[in-house]
Amino acid sequence: MRHRKHNHQLGVKTAHRTSMLANLSCSLIENGRIKTTLARARALRQTIEKIVTLAKKAHLAQDSAKKIHYRRLAISRLRSKVATKKLFDELAVQFVDRQGGYTRIYKLALPRLGDAAEMALIEFVEEPESKKKKKKSKKTAKKAVVTDDKPQSESDVENKIIDETAKVESVSSDDSSKTESEEAAPIDSEKNISDDTEVVNEPSADDDVSEDQKK
Repeated sequence: MRHRKHNHQLGVKTAHRTSMLANLSCSLIENGRIKTTLARARALRQTIEKIVTLAKKAHLAQDSAKKIHYRRLAISRLRSKVATKKLFDELAVQFVDRQGGYTRIYKLALPRLGDAAEMALIEFVEEPESKKKKKKSKKTAKKAVVTDDKPQSESDVENKIIDETAKVESVSSDDSSKTESEEAAPIDSEKNISDDTEVVNEPSADDDVSEDQKK
């Protein structure tokens, strides 16, 4: 009897199924989240979590021979050295303190158009550090924008009003001083002109002599 011997057949033969799960595992490691059918997501969860366990063992092992052994086992299952390197060097650190349950599955509401198969999203529970840094940078930028747009307190508003009035008073005083200087300038010119006319109109000594001769 086959009690507790369930296996995800996925409607294909063994060779096809192993290669398909290897490709799905590589895509999940490289992208962090993939969209597939619900049946394939459930089959992928069992495969990828066993490979993540190998990466954890290699990360915690102190013997270099064991690390190489676990890495070779993962390469034989994933069939990709690039995906294996990323899993062992980058992602394994995030799952060291986690005891199983490295992935989560979200069921999607809309089925696939062709055959109405149930669709789902499968992703790692822990996000990569690069995505965390990007999210933190976006949050800090949003906070900076919000702080610039915050309403000011009453004291700040009063101080601004006082500064503006002081500026207006200083500008008005400068304008008044300019007008006074402009008004003073033509008066001086008039004085100079009057002085010139007085000098011209003053009787000279020759004029006095000519008047005496006439008499």
